[in-house]
This record gives sequence, structure tokens and C-alpha cells, in this order.
Amino acid sequence: MSVYTTLTLKEVQDFSSPYGLEVIDLIPIQGGIQNTNYFLVCENNQQYVLTVFEEMDDEGASELVPVLEHLGQSGLAVPVPLSHSGKAIHHIKNKPAQIAPRMMGEHPMPSTVQQVKEIAIAQAKMHVALKDFPLERKEYRDHAYWLQVSQEIKPTLNVADKALLAELLGLYEALTTVYPDRPRGFIHSDLFRDNTLFEGNQLKGILDFYELNKDELLFDIAITLNDFCTEYPDVILNEEKAVAFLSAYESVRPLTNDEKACLELYLAMAAGRFWMMRLQVAQKNLAEGRTGEDILQKNPLEMRNMLIERLKFISA
Repeated sequence: MSVYTTLTLKEVQDFSSPYGLEVIDLIPIQGGIQNTNYFLVCENNQQYVLTVFEEMDDEGASELVPVLEHLGQSGLAVPVPLSHSGKAIHHIKNKPAQIAPRMMGEHPMPSTVQQVKEIAIAQAKMHVALKDFPLERKEYRDHAYWLQVSQEIKPTLNVADKALLAELLGLYEALTTVYPDRPRGFIHSDLFRDNTLFEGNQLKGILDFYELNKDELLFDIAITLNDFCTEYPDVILNEEKAVAFLSAYESVRPLTNDEKACLELYLAMAAGRFWMMRLQVAQKNLAEGRTGEDILQKNPLEMRNMLIERLKFISA
């Protein structure tokens, strides 16, 4: 949640007024890498989050609203956007924007075993709730998308990293052919600890659904398991937490045998995808001259090192 669009208090007050909000302060949010976000502080001490969509059009921003409403109705702690004039998405500085309640709590840094169980159960419930949800996004960031990104990034890699990428993709092709029963559905795609809020061991909020994507459920599991069960800069997976995560997840949705057979590979693939994503973002920020303290750029080497560690446990 970096700040790419700078807003004044007056601009935000004018935007927020039709929602019935009286904003007295705004606070830029650092963290995340795609949209501009501010905390809005109102006279009644209630707080909200203003999101300015930097790359989505109205249609892309609006399509997430019914998803969040559905998840909220399913008992999941998600920020359902506010509406006025019959819709949730409006415009500020000619960009789509929305306001949602601020969910309170802290990122689990580090996570406890009970927090790991909580997020695993919530993720499984989300997968079940969205199983047949009627939504078509303009673009799905599935394996075909990430394969294309990797090919675009590949010429910029050194020889060792090109070999690392080739090894990962080769293993993926080999193992997924042998184990095809890997269910697909809508996944969060970015369920890291910094997109969750806890009070103690109680999950209070799941944030940032802008990467919502139709893909294999196992990728979502791998992304979240990797992050919640790892303590950076150390990239070794905490086995106790990983076992707790999988047991809790399967209490809601049991994995298929093929998912279990591919899990270690997908832990590596998830690290590989985020390695590519962070390299892609770094290149885009450089090309567009995006700099400054309000621009967050996560370290690609974390994911590269995690990928190398995860590959140690895979045999094709």
C-alpha cells in the first residue's frame, strides 16, 4: 500500500463527504506495492481506509465489492467497502477509489502457532465460500501469466538465476503432469502476514484482495504457509507451524492426494512467483521514476533465497 497519488486533506474531505464522513486527518499508508492508501480519521474517532486504484479501471475496482460482501456474509473478517449513490467506487483525481472501514489489530510478527491455525481455517473457509462465485476477471494471474512474466524477466537475470528459474519450471512441468487433481477456484493470492490483523491470537481482519485470482487453491495455501511459517531473514520453514497450518486447513477442506504430492513443489513455486513479482515491480518503479519514502519496494532476494531452500526437498 504505497502512496503514488498524493492527496490533500481538502481533496479527501470533498471525496468523503457524500459518504457522510467528516474527515479531520489523513495518514499515508506504507506497505504493499500497487495501490495508494490512506487512513482517514473522522471527528467521531472512527477510522477508514481510502484506496486509490492505480492500475484498475472502474470495472476492475468494482468487481471486488460483491466478493467482499459475500465473504462478509459468510462470516469472514474482511473490509466491506462503503457505498453512496448506489455504488462503492467513485473518483478522486480521475482515478477509481473507495472507502472501507479500518480493521484494527496488528500484523503477526512473528506468528504464533495459534495464529497460524486461525489463518489456515479462514483461508479454507474463503476457498469454500468462493468455490462457485460468479465472477470473471479481465485477467487471471495463473501459471500462464507467471510463465510469461518469467520469460520477460529472464533476459535480466544472471547465469545462475536463469538456471534456478529453469530448474523450477522444469520440476513444475514434470510433477503437475503426474498429479493433475489440483482444484481451482478464487484465491486471495497475497495472503501474507502484513495483509492480516490479529488481536492476540484472534484473527480480526483479512486485507488487500486486489490480487484475487482464479487459480489452483494449492498456490494460495503455499503462499500463506510460506510466509506465516517463516521468520525472515531466515527462510527455513518452521515445521511445527507448517504441520499446524495444514491440519487446521484440512479441518475445513481436505486436500486431494495430488495436492499433497505437489505441496513441496508449490512452496517453491510460490517463492518463485514472488521473486518474479518483486523483480517486475522494481523494474517498473525504475522505468517510471517511482522513488521516495512512501514507495515500498520489497526485496526480491528474500524470495529467491526461499526458493533455493524449498527446492532442497523436491524430487521429480
